[in-house]
This record gives sequence, C-alpha cells and structure tokens, in this order.
Amino acid sequence: MAPQTMKQWNVAKKGSFDEGLELSEVPVPTELHDNQVLVRFHGASLNFRDLIIVLGKYPFAQRDGVVPASDGAGVVERVGPAVTRFQPGDKVLTLFNQGHLAGSLNPQTAQTGVGGAIDGALRQYGAYDEQGLVRMPANLNFVEGATLTCAGLTAWNALYGLTDKALKPGDWVVTQGTGGVSVFALQFAKAAGCKVIATTSSQDKADRLKQLGADHVINYKEDPNWGETAKKLTPGGEGVNHVIEVAGPTTMKQSLAAIKIDGVISIIGFVGGQTKDQPTFLDCLMNIAVVRGVLVGSRQQFEDMNRAVEANNIHPVIDSKLFKLKEAKEAYKYQYGQGHFGKVGIQID
Repeated sequence: MAPQTMKQWNVAKKGSFDEGLELSEVPVPTELHDNQVLVRFHGASLNFRDLIIVLGKYPFAQRDGVVPASDGAGVVERVGPAVTRFQPGDKVLTLFNQGHLAGSLNPQTAQTGVGGAIDGALRQYGAYDEQGLVRMPANLNFVEGATLTCAGLTAWNALYGLTDKALKPGDWVVTQGTGGVSVFALQFAKAAGCKVIATTSSQDKADRLKQLGADHVINYKEDPNWGETAKKLTPGGEGVNHVIEVAGPTTMKQSLAAIKIDGVISIIGFVGGQTKDQPTFLDCLMNIAVVRGVLVGSRQQFEDMNRAVEANNIHPVIDSKLFKLKEAKEAYKYQYGQGHFGKVGIQID
C-alpha cells in the first residue's frame, strides 16, 4: 500500500542547480485514469538533457515546475480499470517520449518528453499511461534498467534506426568519449560483431574502454586529427560505417573525416559546446555521408533493444559514484563536471 506523501524534485527555476532544483513532500497520486499505471520508482539516471533543462538551454518541449529526469525504473503499484499491458508487481521503465510508440516522431509526439513536458522520475511515485511504459529486462537491477530510457535507446536508434543502413556484423563504429550514449553504442556494436574505435582524453578511460571491448582507442587531446586516424584504421582506409556524434559542433569536422562514403553520422547532442568554426551542409555532400539528428526512439525500438539486452546479457555501465534521491543536486553537479564513466545513477528508496 502506497503512503500518502512522497519526496519529489521539481525544476523551480532556470539558471543553476542550487537554485533551480527544489525538493518537497507532496501527495502520492491516488486517482488513476482508466489507462494509467502508478509506478513506485526504485532507480533513475541522469542525462546531459537533464542538466541543460535546469540551466535553461534545452531546445525542445518543457514546462515550468516539471519533475525532472526521463529515466525511471520501478514496480507497478496499482493500475486503472482499463489497463491491460501491466499488473501490480511488474517491473517497468518509462518511455522517453510518451506518445512515440512506433515509426517516426511527429510534432505532437515530440511534445511528450518525460522530465521535460511530462513529469519525470526524480520522485518516489509517478502515474503514467500504460502505453508509455515498457517491461524492464529481467537481467538488470533498477538503476541499470533506468539508464535504457534515454541513453540506451538513443544509441540503439543511432545504430539501427535507418533500416537500410542498420548496423551489420563487421561494420566499423566510432564512439566519442565515455558518456552514456557512447558506452551503450560500444556495447551494442560489440554484441553485433562490429569493430569499434573509441575516442577519449585519458589513459585511464582508454583502458576501461578497451575492457569493454573497444578495438582501438584514440586520445583526441593527443591527436586532434583523430578522424583521419580512425579512417586509416579501417580496411582499405575506406572509413567507418557509423559515427555516434555526441560532442556536436566541436567534433563534426573529425566525424566527417572518419566516415565512409554513404556512412551515417548520428548527431546526438552538443556536450562539446559551440564553435563558429564548424562544417557546413556542403561538407556532407563532399563526404557523401548521411548526417542524421536523433531524438531517442520509439516504444517499438525500446522493446527491440530490451530483447537484445536480455539475449546478450548486456549490463549498462554505471559510474562508481551512486547517489540517493535526496542527493540529486550533487548528482547533477557530478555529471556536469564530466568526470563520470558511463551513467550517473540515482537510487530511490
């Protein structure tokens, strides 16, 4: 039986983590719509998107006072009278865009992001439409499961979302850094029998990437022309099939240098910041490459990914520093410092 009140974070204002994030005690949802499910959260994780929402730099749909964090994992507490997909006791994960069930996003479904337009997972309980939840892979714990909602599904979509250019055994993939999307892409690519070239800035992180299966690791601080180096590592120097582009404007030139003719560069974000010195659309033509923006993925893709996670016993990489719900501000600051490896996890008691 759920208690009457719960702890919950809200984005109270934009600008800084200290002033923007507010913890309070609020009532647990009691009235469920016919198709709603009440979830008792046990795990959450953070993404770059969560940081820039609080900092006021997120370009997509959001509303004032939202409960942050798209990534939530928990147990079904109660269900509405018309729910057929779940029952109490089921372990579930939140779908990033609640309306994106299959196919492409549209202007309407792009407005349904959890932790932006719809209340997210930094709370003890949350009510969601049954269509906006998926079953958690049986091989994962709650914090591991939570990481799949955004970073995991984004990596999966980047590699498999264009069906005629979907990842195939023997393909070559470039990943950038050691954040969640990049590490997931490394894990998915190795599970598919592919070669991975990873970039990073330290020997310690390079060693960990090799432990995860990276075939080659390039230190981008020591080799600013790492795109050319990556291309030379591929058979015949033809280039890589996929680049998981997370840094954005500061690294696009190198991604274009690494890509194979007709390869795919999936633009995920801009963690590297902005710069005026960046490639233009003409560079895409000159390199004969597909450059694609990716905003997470659909429920159908989520369920496909979860089957692969179970079948290959893939465990998301969680940073060694784990936070409690009450420590959310510290978790935000820790991720902002970019010292993490993999995903920053939050346990919810």
